[in-house]
Amino acid sequence: MLFQRTLPVAVLLSATPAAAVEPPWGKAENLGQRMHLEATAVCTDGRGHYVVSVPREGTDDLEDQLYYGDGKSLVVVPRPRSRNLSATTFLDPRFFNPGGTPDYDGVDLRVHSQLNVDTKERTCALRCGERKVALEMVPGAQARELLRKATYVPNPQKFVPHALLRDSEGTYYYVDKGSSAAESRNFRVFIGPRGDLKPQKMTNVVADSEGEIFTTKKGQLRLVIDRAQKPIWIEKARKEVELRNVPVEQNLPLIYNELGVYTGIRLGTPCDDQ
Repeated sequence: MLFQRTLPVAVLLSATPAAAVEPPWGKAENLGQRMHLEATAVCTDGRGHYVVSVPREGTDDLEDQLYYGDGKSLVVVPRPRSRNLSATTFLDPRFFNPGGTPDYDGVDLRVHSQLNVDTKERTCALRCGERKVALEMVPGAQARELLRKATYVPNPQKFVPHALLRDSEGTYYYVDKGSSAAESRNFRVFIGPRGDLKPQKMTNVVADSEGEIFTTKKGQLRLVIDRAQKPIWIEKARKEVELRNVPVEQNLPLIYNELGVYTGIRLGTPCDDQ
Protein backbone atom coordinates (compact mmCIF):
# COMPACT_ATOMS: atom_id res chain seq x y z
CA MET A 1 0.00 0.00 0.00
CA LEU A 2 1.10 3.53 -0.69
CA PHE A 3 1.84 5.99 2.07
CA GLN A 4 1.90 3.52 4.96
CA ARG A 5 4.66 5.26 6.89
CA THR A 6 4.13 8.79 8.19
CA LEU A 7 7.30 10.79 8.68
CA PRO A 8 7.34 13.38 11.49
CA VAL A 9 7.73 17.02 10.66
CA ALA A 10 11.31 18.05 11.45
CA VAL A 11 14.00 20.61 10.83
CA LEU A 12 13.15 21.51 7.23
CA LEU A 13 9.64 22.69 8.01
CA SER A 14 8.89 26.23 9.03
CA ALA A 15 7.25 26.80 12.40
CA THR A 16 4.91 29.36 10.82
CA PRO A 17 2.35 28.65 8.10
CA ALA A 18 3.71 29.09 4.58
CA ALA A 19 2.30 31.92 2.48
CA ALA A 20 -0.06 30.73 -0.22
CA VAL A 21 1.02 30.81 -3.86
CA GLU A 22 -1.17 31.05 -6.94
CA PRO A 23 -1.63 27.88 -9.05
CA PRO A 24 -0.68 28.00 -12.76
CA TRP A 25 -4.30 28.53 -13.87
CA GLY A 26 -4.78 31.49 -11.54
CA LYS A 27 -8.45 31.88 -10.66
CA ALA A 28 -9.61 30.07 -13.82
CA GLU A 29 -11.29 33.25 -15.02
CA ASN A 30 -10.65 32.94 -18.76
CA LEU A 31 -10.95 30.12 -21.28
CA GLY A 32 -7.21 29.40 -21.41
CA GLN A 33 -6.95 29.11 -17.64
CA ARG A 34 -10.02 26.89 -17.43
CA MET A 35 -8.65 24.60 -20.15
CA HIS A 36 -5.37 24.39 -18.24
CA LEU A 37 -7.27 23.51 -15.07
CA GLU A 38 -9.25 20.79 -16.83
CA ALA A 39 -6.08 19.28 -18.32
CA THR A 40 -4.52 18.91 -14.87
CA ALA A 41 -4.45 15.35 -13.53
CA VAL A 42 -5.05 14.49 -9.87
CA CYS A 43 -3.85 11.12 -8.58
CA THR A 44 -4.56 9.61 -5.18
CA ASP A 45 -3.82 6.56 -3.04
CA GLY A 46 -7.39 6.64 -1.74
CA ARG A 47 -6.15 7.40 1.76
CA GLY A 48 -6.07 11.19 1.76
CA HIS A 49 -2.87 11.86 -0.23
CA TYR A 50 -2.90 13.55 -3.64
CA VAL A 51 -0.38 14.18 -6.41
CA VAL A 52 -1.29 16.92 -8.88
CA SER A 53 0.32 17.00 -12.32
CA VAL A 54 -0.07 20.26 -14.23
CA PRO A 55 0.77 19.85 -17.94
CA ARG A 56 2.88 22.28 -19.94
CA GLU A 57 0.85 24.65 -22.10
CA GLY A 58 3.17 26.14 -24.72
CA THR A 59 0.54 28.36 -26.33
CA ASP A 60 -0.14 30.14 -23.04
CA ASP A 61 3.51 29.99 -21.96
CA LEU A 62 2.46 28.08 -18.82
CA GLU A 63 5.01 25.72 -17.31
CA ASP A 64 4.25 22.22 -16.10
CA GLN A 65 4.29 21.71 -12.34
CA LEU A 66 3.85 19.05 -9.70
CA TYR A 67 2.11 19.42 -6.31
CA TYR A 68 1.69 17.06 -3.40
CA GLY A 69 -0.45 17.13 -0.27
CA ASP A 70 -3.65 16.17 1.50
CA GLY A 71 -5.98 17.84 -0.99
CA LYS A 72 -6.67 20.81 1.25
CA SER A 73 -3.07 22.01 1.15
CA LEU A 74 -0.79 21.24 -1.79
CA VAL A 75 2.93 22.04 -1.76
CA VAL A 76 5.03 22.86 -4.80
CA VAL A 77 7.39 20.04 -5.76
CA PRO A 78 10.67 21.56 -7.05
CA ARG A 79 11.29 21.07 -10.77
CA PRO A 80 14.38 19.19 -12.00
CA ARG A 81 17.29 21.42 -13.01
CA SER A 82 17.26 20.25 -16.64
CA ARG A 83 14.75 21.88 -18.98
CA ASN A 84 14.70 18.57 -20.88
CA LEU A 85 12.92 16.90 -17.97
CA SER A 86 9.29 17.47 -17.08
CA ALA A 87 8.05 18.39 -13.61
CA THR A 88 6.92 14.79 -13.09
CA THR A 89 10.59 13.90 -12.49
CA PHE A 90 11.60 15.21 -9.08
CA LEU A 91 14.64 15.09 -6.81
CA ASP A 92 14.32 12.91 -3.72
CA PRO A 93 17.76 11.67 -2.55
CA ARG A 94 16.20 9.50 0.17
CA PHE A 95 15.33 6.99 -2.57
CA PHE A 96 18.02 5.62 -4.88
CA ASN A 97 17.52 3.99 -8.27
CA PRO A 98 20.77 2.23 -9.28
CA GLY A 99 19.37 1.70 -12.79
CA GLY A 100 18.99 5.42 -13.42
CA THR A 101 21.27 7.45 -15.69
CA PRO A 102 24.09 9.06 -13.64
CA ASP A 103 24.31 12.09 -15.95
CA TYR A 104 21.33 13.15 -18.03
CA ASP A 105 21.87 16.72 -19.14
CA GLY A 106 23.77 17.36 -15.89
CA VAL A 107 21.15 15.62 -13.71
CA ASP A 108 21.73 12.39 -11.76
CA LEU A 109 18.52 10.46 -12.36
CA ARG A 110 19.51 7.85 -9.77
CA VAL A 111 18.38 10.24 -7.03
CA HIS A 112 15.25 11.36 -8.88
CA SER A 113 11.85 9.74 -8.60
CA GLN A 114 8.95 10.05 -11.02
CA LEU A 115 5.19 10.24 -11.46
CA ASN A 116 3.80 8.68 -14.65
CA VAL A 117 0.40 9.88 -15.84
CA ASP A 118 -1.54 8.47 -18.80
CA THR A 119 -4.53 10.73 -19.36
CA LYS A 120 -5.95 8.54 -22.14
CA GLU A 121 -5.90 5.39 -20.06
CA ARG A 122 -6.61 7.42 -16.91
CA THR A 123 -3.85 5.75 -14.92
CA CYS A 124 -1.17 7.02 -12.56
CA ALA A 125 1.95 5.33 -11.22
CA LEU A 126 4.51 6.58 -8.75
CA ARG A 127 8.13 5.47 -8.59
CA CYS A 128 10.22 6.28 -5.52
CA GLY A 129 13.74 5.05 -6.21
CA GLU A 130 13.15 1.44 -7.30
CA ARG A 131 9.75 1.15 -5.64
CA LYS A 132 6.73 1.36 -7.95
CA VAL A 133 3.22 2.07 -6.71
CA ALA A 134 -0.08 2.25 -8.61
CA LEU A 135 -2.33 5.25 -7.95
CA GLU A 136 -5.87 6.09 -8.99
CA MET A 137 -6.82 9.08 -11.12
CA VAL A 138 -9.51 11.26 -9.56
CA PRO A 139 -12.54 11.79 -11.88
CA GLY A 140 -12.64 15.12 -13.73
CA ALA A 141 -15.38 17.00 -11.88
CA GLN A 142 -14.14 15.81 -8.48
CA ALA A 143 -10.57 16.71 -9.41
CA ARG A 144 -11.49 20.24 -10.51
CA GLU A 145 -13.44 20.84 -7.30
CA LEU A 146 -10.44 19.73 -5.25
CA LEU A 147 -8.08 21.94 -7.28
CA ARG A 148 -10.31 25.01 -6.90
CA LYS A 149 -10.68 24.63 -3.14
CA ALA A 150 -7.08 23.70 -2.31
CA THR A 151 -4.50 26.11 -0.90
CA TYR A 152 -1.14 26.08 -2.72
CA VAL A 153 1.99 26.68 -0.66
CA PRO A 154 5.76 26.75 -1.28
CA ASN A 155 7.89 23.66 -0.79
CA PRO A 156 8.72 23.09 2.92
CA GLN A 157 12.48 22.65 2.44
CA LYS A 158 14.29 25.49 4.19
CA PHE A 159 17.88 24.29 3.76
CA VAL A 160 19.89 22.55 1.03
CA PRO A 161 23.36 20.91 1.09
CA HIS A 162 26.34 23.22 0.67
CA ALA A 163 29.52 21.33 1.66
CA LEU A 164 30.53 17.99 3.14
CA LEU A 165 33.96 17.21 4.59
CA ARG A 166 35.53 14.38 6.58
CA ASP A 167 38.67 13.92 8.65
CA SER A 168 40.89 10.84 8.73
CA GLU A 169 39.09 9.45 11.77
CA GLY A 170 35.61 9.44 10.24
CA THR A 171 34.22 12.66 11.71
CA TYR A 172 32.03 14.53 9.24
CA TYR A 173 31.73 18.31 8.90
CA TYR A 174 28.54 19.24 7.07
CA VAL A 175 27.32 22.69 5.99
CA ASP A 176 23.91 23.53 4.58
CA LYS A 177 22.37 26.85 3.60
CA GLY A 178 18.99 28.48 3.04
CA SER A 179 17.20 27.10 -0.01
CA SER A 180 15.96 30.46 -1.33
CA ALA A 181 18.05 33.22 -2.87
CA ALA A 182 17.15 35.51 0.03
CA GLU A 183 18.37 32.92 2.57
CA SER A 184 21.39 31.62 0.65
CA ARG A 185 23.78 33.19 3.19
CA ASN A 186 22.02 31.54 6.09
CA PHE A 187 24.48 28.73 6.90
CA ARG A 188 24.38 25.92 9.45
CA VAL A 189 27.25 23.64 10.53
CA PHE A 190 26.93 20.06 11.81
CA ILE A 191 29.81 17.94 13.15
CA GLY A 192 30.04 14.32 14.27
CA PRO A 193 30.32 10.68 13.26
CA ARG A 194 28.01 9.22 10.63
CA GLY A 195 24.48 9.03 11.98
CA ASP A 196 25.09 11.44 14.85
CA LEU A 197 26.09 14.85 13.49
CA LYS A 198 25.22 17.65 15.91
CA PRO A 199 24.34 21.27 15.05
CA GLN A 200 26.97 23.80 16.12
CA LYS A 201 26.28 27.15 17.71
CA MET A 202 27.27 29.66 15.04
CA THR A 203 29.03 32.86 16.10
CA ASN A 204 30.22 34.26 12.76
CA VAL A 205 30.33 33.55 9.03
CA VAL A 206 32.78 34.99 6.51
CA ALA A 207 32.06 34.29 2.83
CA ASP A 208 33.91 36.01 -0.01
CA SER A 209 35.83 35.26 -3.23
CA GLU A 210 38.62 33.56 -1.26
CA GLY A 211 36.41 31.07 0.52
CA GLU A 212 34.33 30.66 3.65
CA ILE A 213 35.03 30.60 7.37
CA PHE A 214 32.34 29.29 9.70
CA THR A 215 33.05 30.15 13.32
CA THR A 216 31.31 28.15 16.02
CA LYS A 217 31.69 27.97 19.78
CA LYS A 218 33.94 24.94 19.35
CA GLY A 219 36.19 26.26 16.60
CA GLN A 220 36.50 27.39 12.98
CA LEU A 221 35.72 25.49 9.80
CA ARG A 222 37.69 27.00 6.93
CA LEU A 223 36.68 26.24 3.34
CA VAL A 224 38.84 27.74 0.60
CA ILE A 225 38.08 28.32 -3.07
CA ASP A 226 41.68 27.68 -4.10
CA ARG A 227 41.86 23.90 -4.67
CA ALA A 228 45.59 23.98 -3.93
CA GLN A 229 44.67 24.59 -0.30
CA LYS A 230 42.81 22.00 1.72
CA PRO A 231 39.92 22.79 4.07
CA ILE A 232 40.76 22.67 7.76
CA TRP A 233 39.03 22.63 11.12
CA ILE A 234 40.71 24.74 13.82
CA GLU A 235 39.55 23.89 17.32
CA LYS A 236 39.94 26.68 19.88
CA ALA A 237 42.73 28.30 17.81
CA ARG A 238 45.12 25.46 18.68
CA LYS A 239 44.48 22.16 17.00
CA GLU A 240 44.32 22.10 13.19
CA VAL A 241 42.66 19.12 11.51
CA GLU A 242 43.08 18.70 7.78
CA LEU A 243 39.85 17.72 6.04
CA ARG A 244 38.95 15.95 2.83
CA ASN A 245 36.27 17.31 0.51
CA VAL A 246 33.40 14.86 -0.04
CA PRO A 247 31.50 15.85 -3.23
CA VAL A 248 27.94 16.79 -2.34
CA GLU A 249 26.25 15.82 -5.61
CA GLN A 250 27.72 12.31 -5.55
CA ASN A 251 26.76 11.76 -1.92
CA LEU A 252 23.18 13.01 -1.61
CA PRO A 253 21.82 9.64 -0.37
CA LEU A 254 24.52 9.64 2.33
CA ILE A 255 23.63 13.20 3.34
CA TYR A 256 19.88 12.62 3.56
CA ASN A 257 19.82 9.06 4.87
CA GLU A 258 22.95 8.40 6.91
CA LEU A 259 24.37 11.53 8.52
CA GLY A 260 21.43 12.05 10.88
CA VAL A 261 20.97 15.73 10.00
CA TYR A 262 17.71 15.22 8.11
CA THR A 263 16.27 12.21 9.91
CA GLY A 264 12.47 12.28 9.69
CA ILE A 265 12.25 15.25 7.34
CA ARG A 266 9.60 15.86 4.74
CA LEU A 267 10.83 17.15 1.40
CA GLY A 268 7.39 18.00 0.08
CA THR A 269 7.49 15.30 -2.63
CA PRO A 270 5.08 12.46 -3.46
CA CYS A 271 7.57 10.08 -1.78
CA ASP A 272 7.27 11.73 1.64
CA ASP A 273 4.95 9.06 2.97
CA GLN A 274 6.68 6.05 1.45
